[in-house]
Amino acid sequence: MFELLFKYPSSLYHKGQFVFLTPWPLWLLGLGILLAAGLLFWHVRRHHGMLSGIRPVAIWLLETAMVALILFLLWHPALSVATLRPQQNVVAVLVDDSRSMSIQDASGTRAASAKSLLDGDLLKKLGERFQVRVYKFGKDVERVPDTTHLSGAAPATRIGDALERVLAESSSLPLGAIVLLSDGADNSGGIDLDTVNAIRRQRIPVHTIGFGREHPNRDVEIVDAIAPARALPHSKLTAMVSLQSYGLSGNKARLSVRESGKVLTSQDITLKGDGQVQTETLVFNGGDAGPKALDVAVEPISGEDNPDNNRVTRMVNVENRKPKIFYFEGEPRWDYKFIGRALDDFPDIQMARMVRTTENKFLRQDFDKVDGMGQKDMEEGFPSKPEELFPFHALIIGSVEASYFTPTQQQLIRDFVDRRGGGVLFLGGRASLSDGGYQNSPLADLIPVSLLPNKGTFHQTTFTGEELTNEGAQSVITRLDDDPTRNTERWKKMPAMASFQEVGQEKPGATVLLRANPAGRRKQPLLVTENYGRGRTMLFATGGAWRWPMWLDHKDRSAYVFWQQIFRYLTTDTPGQVTSSTPKPVIADDTRVPIRVEVRDKEYKLVTNANVQARISGPEGASATVELRPVPMEEGVYAGEWTADKPGSYIAEIIAGHEQQEIGRDVLTFRREDGVAENFHTSQNRELLEKLSQQTGGRYYRPDQASKLASEISYSEAGITTRETRDLWDMPAIFLLAMGVRACEWLLRRKWGVV
Repeated sequence: MFELLFKYPSSLYHKGQFVFLTPWPLWLLGLGILLAAGLLFWHVRRHHGMLSGIRPVAIWLLETAMVALILFLLWHPALSVATLRPQQNVVAVLVDDSRSMSIQDASGTRAASAKSLLDGDLLKKLGERFQVRVYKFGKDVERVPDTTHLSGAAPATRIGDALERVLAESSSLPLGAIVLLSDGADNSGGIDLDTVNAIRRQRIPVHTIGFGREHPNRDVEIVDAIAPARALPHSKLTAMVSLQSYGLSGNKARLSVRESGKVLTSQDITLKGDGQVQTETLVFNGGDAGPKALDVAVEPISGEDNPDNNRVTRMVNVENRKPKIFYFEGEPRWDYKFIGRALDDFPDIQMARMVRTTENKFLRQDFDKVDGMGQKDMEEGFPSKPEELFPFHALIIGSVEASYFTPTQQQLIRDFVDRRGGGVLFLGGRASLSDGGYQNSPLADLIPVSLLPNKGTFHQTTFTGEELTNEGAQSVITRLDDDPTRNTERWKKMPAMASFQEVGQEKPGATVLLRANPAGRRKQPLLVTENYGRGRTMLFATGGAWRWPMWLDHKDRSAYVFWQQIFRYLTTDTPGQVTSSTPKPVIADDTRVPIRVEVRDKEYKLVTNANVQARISGPEGASATVELRPVPMEEGVYAGEWTADKPGSYIAEIIAGHEQQEIGRDVLTFRREDGVAENFHTSQNRELLEKLSQQTGGRYYRPDQASKLASEISYSEAGITTRETRDLWDMPAIFLLAMGVRACEWLLRRKWGVV
């Protein structure tokens, strides 16, 4: 319709430049319109006859518009557009040869449709005007003489890599345009912005032709599964699984997590509406130390289009280490005793405890049970130096006033969270939070709620119930039972606490897991978490949780399980001096493994001149040593890339040192899987194809529209071009506009009786 009214396709208007071909100056056109408007105004005013009010003005405006249109046409409007010179430019045709192109649609396979389109007359018409180079791409790119070399069997789709390869190969050629035939099912994470910018700098339009259905008829697919990369032995872990389904709304499905075929957890779910992404949370036990390859899967449903996209693998490294916690309490109280008891049957975490008995005396407990410490450590009280506090992974601060800590110690606590990456738990108490003056100290920034300005916020003898929030129902911290329904019921039956402390609202970004529900008062945030810098902070606004183990049955370990899960939360993600990562722990149909390492000294300041290497071991005895190099402009960061030649699980031991002295070590796990990338996102990704075309000055075509491509592809500013003009005066839209103006005037005159 657009081309019918405006003579040319819309792409020509986007690329062309509007010009007037007459040699007369534009100011003369403006002057002519003004003069005509003035003369017509004088004429209408003198001969308005029976017209009154705004009616003469309406007639004057329509007549002026008609004269302006005629003068506009006399100036000969046109479009100036750059066109490719025939037979002097190269057009690259990229054909997706990945396995997803072999999917059967209504009219046959996508690969067959692409071949039919190219062999029909598209390649012939392009060849009449340009030098055509045909490439097939999937995981790699290869130039082919014709479409007979297309197989639709490549294990992955790398559109960005294909475009980069064509740009590099054609750097010395007059590349005028790129034609991309694909379903857009890229599984490399999208097209890199640098690639798009490189294409735009060279003004090369990328025209895309999309194949395949935009969504399946009947299918459920795991879109993503998020599991922790690291865990402590026997921790409760969560897998947040996102699913998307079509044609299965209301159907039941079973979601599970397995390790080596053993079911760790499973859950029945109800699938939501078409295209709606739903997220389900599965809780399971991480088990013994060691790297784990977890299979997250939804059982296939009868009649599914593609059951191969129902399963993903995620890596979890259950670390064989015992984190250290330092608990500092300002006064003897019951919670101090029961928090310590939570470790009686929990040897995976070590805790050193210190309680202030009088003004300058301290009772120190279990220091000799913490690796690397003795009973004489910290005899003077709370530490003042990084080398004393930073060996711990977490810190618990009980009922102690903020003024007890010197400015140096307060800054040390901030650095412990922000720079060290440790976890800090603040407990409620008579000398804690607002009653301890924390609202006026630098430590207020660490507390995940706003503190009230007044004292008297701690209610010592007020028995208070606790209420699980929606976020708390999903968190492993407050998961007393693996089953969500039973967990909610257990919290409803928990005994009341002996006290609670009033606080303000949670801060932006903080998460409330429990709320205190005191009788006759508003609900208060009770258990709140927040990320801060490299670490995390937590508030438990009570000093009366000791009633839980006192009133529960002696066989009920819920209170101790609660504290143990808090300990894990505070310590699991606390980094060491050497931390390593890779963007994709599971690489699908790829071999490249980027490794990134951050190195810090004992005070957790970045080290810029370290020697860092990765010692990698894998399947079938594979081993290698990779030297990692400093990353420019990123202090303390080292990176490298390694090629995983064989599928399977790998372990990389990262070792960092400086001047013959070792700084620290870390362990990184990753896995290579083959034959899985093309199982996912198999529907046409029209959004990606359209966006690529729009960003590069090209156009998206459906296969039935591709016949226009051969003529429209000539409009390009890349390669060897010439400027051409296209007349606009004879557009049907101009004729219709003129007829419309005259018709409006005639109809108005007839209505008003002055024809």
